[in-house]
Amino acid sequence: MLAEELTANWKTVVDTIQEGVMIVDPSGTIVSVNQALAEMTGFAAGELVGRPCGALNCASCRLERAPEGPHWCSLFKSGLLTRQRCSLVRRDGTEVQVLKNASVLRDVGGRVIGAVETITDLSGLLARDTTIEAFRRELDNRDTFHGMVGMSAPMQRLYDLLDNAASSEAPLLLQGESGTGKELAARAVHERGPRRRGPYVKVNCAALNEALLESELFGHVRGAFTGAHQGRTGRFEAASGGTIFLDEIGDLPALTQVKLLRVLEERVIERVGDNRPVPVDVRILSATNRDLAAMVRAGSFREDLFYRINVLPVTIPPVRERPGDVALLAESFLRKMQLRTGRDIRAISTAAMHLLMTYPWPGNVRELRSTFEYAFVTCQGPTIEPEHLPPPVRQAGAPSLPGPVRAQADTTADSRAERQRRELVAALTEAGGNQSRAAELLGVSRVTVWNRMKRYGVRAERQVRE
Repeated sequence: MLAEELTANWKTVVDTIQEGVMIVDPSGTIVSVNQALAEMTGFAAGELVGRPCGALNCASCRLERAPEGPHWCSLFKSGLLTRQRCSLVRRDGTEVQVLKNASVLRDVGGRVIGAVETITDLSGLLARDTTIEAFRRELDNRDTFHGMVGMSAPMQRLYDLLDNAASSEAPLLLQGESGTGKELAARAVHERGPRRRGPYVKVNCAALNEALLESELFGHVRGAFTGAHQGRTGRFEAASGGTIFLDEIGDLPALTQVKLLRVLEERVIERVGDNRPVPVDVRILSATNRDLAAMVRAGSFREDLFYRINVLPVTIPPVRERPGDVALLAESFLRKMQLRTGRDIRAISTAAMHLLMTYPWPGNVRELRSTFEYAFVTCQGPTIEPEHLPPPVRQAGAPSLPGPVRAQADTTADSRAERQRRELVAALTEAGGNQSRAAELLGVSRVTVWNRMKRYGVRAERQVRE
């Protein structure tokens, strides 16, 4: 009795299975599918029943003989199919990677009456494997040096210099334009040096005023100033046994410069509000994007301090001096943005890469990273094109034209821009300020509407009032 009841409810049982299940008769006609297979393929169950199993275009199916003969399908000849990878074609024409297991079905007399297949969707596993592989490539990238990307001659010289400097205990000064990667270089020196197991402490000297900076660096005792309800350990003491990185050291106030000079010469500090010397054991790394030598001549930076921190000077080359590294940097940021956002943007077009290679990058690596953050917002397809790059990058790569031709082009561009602005205002007005609805009216994406609003200074709230 129980067996009969289970047989009567087999469809309900099969529909609870996460894997797809399909039953075919000896001719290959589908007689039943479960809900999981329908969802996997995009077909309704009723659309599949009665159709040949070849309707799913399985890439692994093999015909043994003509359909009118015996064993027309390899499954009916072998009787079993185990863990076979293949792809099926969904209703919308896209492919799904699956794992198949199949077996023929026989009656009590041993006669083949059909076959059953179980089908597992591998999309999630493949996506996970792709992500893991991307992480592996990112971690095992041979084009990097502690996060710094580049294989050009200037970068190779920099890597060698940092390697040599890492084994020293002498103060090191990293110089270079903003955004070149001075902080990465400082961390590389720490991680490759004998103090790598000690703490690494960073202080941004431009982020705090003079009173707070002194307390931050050297600590203070209770009652040293209003609000100092208890003593505090400074960054130099916190970095004991390791490295302290003084970023933007060119912004140090004059009084703090004097105290830092004493630390370098005597290896002791004094907490704010106390006159007892506290010995410290740290290596000092400094960085600046300012010309300290010029500041010394101008009297805004102490000459004796400059010579004490500039024992090992290292200059980070700007991106414009190593254009051959732009493609490597672009590929690195593309992978990182893929991992961070989960977006299926896989490539950079040749035209977009040309713009990236010819742009001078005044903001250096930091600006290049921001460019990809912008592109991942504006790009809606699998490939980054020129129109997905920020306006300064696009405009810098625009070809120069003769005067009359350029004037005509400018006029045409102005006309197009004005037309786009009028259409945008009209669409936002009709949509009551709703950007998604305005995008539908204009036949563009919501991101395009947002970009045009920003470009032309149009506010949705204003359109509602108008």
